[in-house]
Amino acid sequence: MGKLTVQALRVVLVVVLAGTVFIQALMLWTLISGNDPEDGSVPLAALRFITVFGLVTVQVAVVSVWRLVTMARRGTVFSHAAFRYVDRVIGAIVAAALVWFAVTAVNAPGQRDDPGVTLIMGGIGLAILGVALVVLVLRTLLAQAARMRDELAEVI
Repeated sequence: MGKLTVQALRVVLVVVLAGTVFIQALMLWTLISGNDPEDGSVPLAALRFITVFGLVTVQVAVVSVWRLVTMARRGTVFSHAAFRYVDRVIGAIVAAALVWFAVTAVNAPGQRDDPGVTLIMGGIGLAILGVALVVLVLRTLLAQAARMRDELAEVI
């Protein structure tokens, strides 16, 4: 992996991590301060709590990807430790899908006049689960590459 690629990815990861922490702080401040104007249509406190939890899933994925990039840069990505980080990314994506389904469920009563919105949101949740499956396939490829590397090392 090239130096420029690693630097660009790290910049993106830092921006995403800083942004999620900032949004979490605002959401928690709003929940704690009690200055949450509700009009009764959607429980905003529930959505804010779900948002905070959803951002945690993003943060777990960002930190895990950072560690994987570091391992790739050092040439240790085929170690067993890498699988732990890939598993965390998969878990974070699945958790994000569950959070999205929770948002869909909280939002659904307000969409009685237009149930298509709820169906679209459910489809987005399925797409998020699809991303987890893609990462799971990539994990399998990483495992196969690690085995091939070990076998090649034995031959040499």
